Amino acid sequence: MDKDPEEGRKRFRGDKFPLFLRSGSGEGSGTKRMAPTALIFILILISVVGTGFLYWRHIWFFRNPSRIAPLGANIVSPADGTVVYVKTVEPKENVIVIKQGIAAQIEDIVRQDVDSRKILIGVFMSPFNVHYNRAPLAGTIKKITHYPPKTANVHMGPMHFRILFNQMPLYRNSLHILENERTVTRIKGKFREGDISCYVVQIAGKSVHGIDTYIPEGGSVGKGEIFGMIRIGSQVDLIVPEMPEMRAKVKPGDKVKAGETILID
Repeated sequence: MDKDPEEGRKRFRGDKFPLFLRSGSGEGSGTKRMAPTALIFILILISVVGTGFLYWRHIWFFRNPSRIAPLGANIVSPADGTVVYVKTVEPKENVIVIKQGIAAQIEDIVRQDVDSRKILIGVFMSPFNVHYNRAPLAGTIKKITHYPPKTANVHMGPMHFRILFNQMPLYRNSLHILENERTVTRIKGKFREGDISCYVVQIAGKSVHGIDTYIPEGGSVGKGEIFGMIRIGSQVDLIVPEMPEMRAKVKPGDKVKAGETILID
């Protein structure tokens, strides 16, 4: 037993529990003092990342900014995102060559027979784009057809990667164009006083949790009005019969906004 009580208290405080009560510089003590700080930092980081993900997934993802459709005889983008191809093709003509030995025709994309020359424009939506889809022109919803995947939905990673690094053609190795689940909506309307029917093809990605359509067959829709959405990462194609003096206003790599950006005039 210590003869000096004060000496005993000093030994108890300083020698027995240096981690909590002493700022000594002995070997290993600094590492031990940093451990709680590192743990707190990791917990804060996990909390911030988790909160950010939940905010993106359940709030920001469903944002719906107002859009003003341009006046005049034009056809607007049905989706926010990046233009991945712009083609004018005949029936049965290959639209794009995805990879060696694998090509896509209009019929492969729309999953229906087409009987005239068409303009095809594809728009890729990343997980960070607005995912509400808008009508490219005013008219009537004539037909809505849902097609399941040919086997299983494949990932859109190749297209996302090529867009990120601006690697043309942006559709190279993107098998989702042929394979994935899709909903095809046919809209009949007017263009320069003539009747026209266009197709909007909503193509699901591997992680998609649903393709929604809000206006039933027979319903009317205004140009730029919301008619559906795809939940998380996807592609929307617009297919329009070519008419005299009709021209595409965009090119691959262009950024577009649903209901506002003119694709065709």
